[in-house]
Amino acid sequence: MRRNAVELDKMRRAGKVVAEMHEATRAAIRPGVSTMDLNKIAAEVIEKRGAKSNFLGYHGFPAVICSSPNDMIVHGIPSETVILEEGDIISIDCGAIIEGYHGDAAYTAGVGEISKAAQRLIDVTERSMYAGIEQLTKGNRLHEVGRAVETVALAAGYGVVREYVGHAIGTAMHEQPQVPNYWPGSPGPTLKTGMVFAIEPMINIGGEETMLLEDGWSVVTADGSLSAHFEHTIAVTDNGPEIFTLP
Repeated sequence: MRRNAVELDKMRRAGKVVAEMHEATRAAIRPGVSTMDLNKIAAEVIEKRGAKSNFLGYHGFPAVICSSPNDMIVHGIPSETVILEEGDIISIDCGAIIEGYHGDAAYTAGVGEISKAAQRLIDVTERSMYAGIEQLTKGNRLHEVGRAVETVALAAGYGVVREYVGHAIGTAMHEQPQVPNYWPGSPGPTLKTGMVFAIEPMINIGGEETMLLEDGWSVVTADGSLSAHFEHTIAVTDNGPEIFTLP
């Protein structure tokens, strides 16, 4: 769906709230902090900005952020008992609603000093996201996003998660069409000005296979390898992609 100027402005405002949630949580990441601490910080930003959370209550999800450490790919539930330790990596995914319009974004950060392997994974995953974002130009085809993401990740020797993908976004957090992080074999829809997408590669040091934990939410790598996740909300404009969730 193509969004008009008024709609895009509301999505920009939602994106700014998400960016502020990222900045506030990122600043708090250190050994000894619980993932529930990070959730509370994000909730304070939402309240302060007069926004609503699009995560809290979504199909019953109990928090305003997903907090996914180490081998957890996505959808980790914040907890007082999950305490960050030196050398961990943590992915934070969160969103906000302003006047009915959504923003959604994620990042992965290290806790204290992390290994070179973990830092390389984070760097490559972020780079793969931006490679995908560069494809969001008017007249291009949507699945070029996945081709670009996959090219960066595979060149580094990593696995690209296939079961969880990006998506269009607007008056709902998850809208059609989906945006694969790999080349699905067809070019997909033609991109037009006013379309808005959440591009979110999930990249594993090991294989692409995933496993759902008993809580019904948390998704981990099947082989126990580290995973990283980055995401932005981006509009297709006449002047190229515009990222709404940049700090």
